[in-house]
Amino acid sequence: MSDVNSSWSDDEMSSKSYQELHKPSSSFASRDAYLNHELQIMKPKRWTINLPFRDYRFEFEDAIPAMAGTIGKIVMVGAMAAAFATPLGLGDAFILENVRYELLIASVIVLLFSGLFLPTSNLPGTHGPLIPLIPLVVTAGGHPLAFGLLIGIFGILLAVFKGGSLLARLTSNGVAGGLLLYLGFVGLIGQVKNMNAWASNLGLPHISFIIILATIVMYALLEHWQKRWLAVPVGCALAGILAFALGAPFEFKTAPGLPPMSPAYWWGESTGWSLGLPDFKSFVVVFPFAVLAVAMWSPDFLGHQVFQKISYPERSERTHMNIDDTMVVCSLRQAVGSALGGANFTSSWGTYIVPAAIAKRPIPAGAILTATFCIIASLWGYPMDLAVWQPVLSTALIVAVFVPLLEAGMEMTRKGKTTQSAAIVVFASALVNPVFGWSLTMMLDNLGLIGDKERSRELGLSGRVIIPLAGFVILCAIMAAVGMFPGIPALLPQFRV
Repeated sequence: MSDVNSSWSDDEMSSKSYQELHKPSSSFASRDAYLNHELQIMKPKRWTINLPFRDYRFEFEDAIPAMAGTIGKIVMVGAMAAAFATPLGLGDAFILENVRYELLIASVIVLLFSGLFLPTSNLPGTHGPLIPLIPLVVTAGGHPLAFGLLIGIFGILLAVFKGGSLLARLTSNGVAGGLLLYLGFVGLIGQVKNMNAWASNLGLPHISFIIILATIVMYALLEHWQKRWLAVPVGCALAGILAFALGAPFEFKTAPGLPPMSPAYWWGESTGWSLGLPDFKSFVVVFPFAVLAVAMWSPDFLGHQVFQKISYPERSERTHMNIDDTMVVCSLRQAVGSALGGANFTSSWGTYIVPAAIAKRPIPAGAILTATFCIIASLWGYPMDLAVWQPVLSTALIVAVFVPLLEAGMEMTRKGKTTQSAAIVVFASALVNPVFGWSLTMMLDNLGLIGDKERSRELGLSGRVIIPLAGFVILCAIMAAVGMFPGIPALLPQFRV
């Protein structure tokens, strides 16, 4: 494989620009060598404009994570909007229009930050683990605008004090790997169940078995041919064609158009959310949920950054996702999106960054394509129908996110004294949730009770005891207050259902 070091000295690498270091793909023995070279010579600039073709290039591999990210975005925002709409008594029209609106909001933020001014930030996506908590927030009297603004404020504070990167450094490979294994396994099982339920409801239960089996064979072949980054388009096309050929119904229903664009419409008394503006009590109610939402960012962000570290070559660290930069952008996106009337609650965009890491592509070029695809889907309408069709949706999530998470988790727990920590984090996450599992296992691991004892001794008092213990106690207090421990009623009466 061609190596950049064979052509450029260290001094040249640091002094020359991306344009000067770039070579055409024909200069390399393989496509993989060319993509590695691109990652090694890219020099993303923070808070300064990064221009396409001057600071990075578009490659056809960028379309893969953009496609996966767009499908994931439509699905996850739809699920988030539906989680609010059901207890609030809002109809399907609200969900559809808000998803279209959120696609446009996300596209602008992604273009400005991940595409141009902060290419070290992953795209701000949707906070999937928060979705099951939304009905509880609504039942307690929480207001989505108050919720979103507080998340934005807390996220900015954590990013300013470098809290995200600090927690990432205190998380060992065993803890991170176990977390990835848990998230991958739970997500994979969930999508298989969704596929089986969809096929059974159609009266064609054999369809799900055939599609999933075909997807397994396809993924194995792509892995064998070292073309795994093609899993999303090939898998979605295969699933859609098989489902339709086997008798599954499908039709385009969402016509082209624009959603309501005025925040006054969305926060009106009788339009949009039909809630009006929040009062002080609304902020008090959502306060513990907002703290918990931001606390849940760290393990999410860490898992995405780890995937890049595993997939990218050496000397490409400049292109890795910066956790604190991503927190800043997610916080700004949350505050702006909520103020405008969106239903999305944000986190790092996993359905984009995981396939981007597999394809060995840096963040910005794919970010611009993702924003473009989201705008097209929002305005055109019809792609939204295809993206949420169960066989396409489940296949995209399985091959783009959950199977790669399993692979990364196994890779991280393959070496060193990591298996104990990995097992405990899976065990504890299954007991409560991934935030509890991560914080408890990080504390036990850093105290030296499990995992690598030598690493524990090198952390110092604050990293070994004070920060992990304080973090675990604070998170447990919040989770107990809102009733997230199984079998234990919420400490605060307004959260008892």
